[in-house]
Amino acid sequence: MNEHVYKKVELTGSSPNSMEEAVSNAIERASQTLRNLRWFEVTETRGHIENGRIDHWQVTVRVGFTLDE
Repeated sequence: MNEHVYKKVELTGSSPNSMEEAVSNAIERASQTLRNLRWFEVTETRGHIENGRIDHWQVTVRVGFTLDE
């Protein structure tokens, strides 16, 4: 069994379309500079309202990744 050490970072993604897209945007962007991404946890969901309608979503996630050996 491999023993892993994980690091967590907190990110906030946004999207005008959906909560799921906001999460995906955060993870896809993080994957450009971080390696070994393994899991995520949604910690906060909020949105911006404009003229009585949802203008965009903001979702905060904790992303865990393994450290290089």
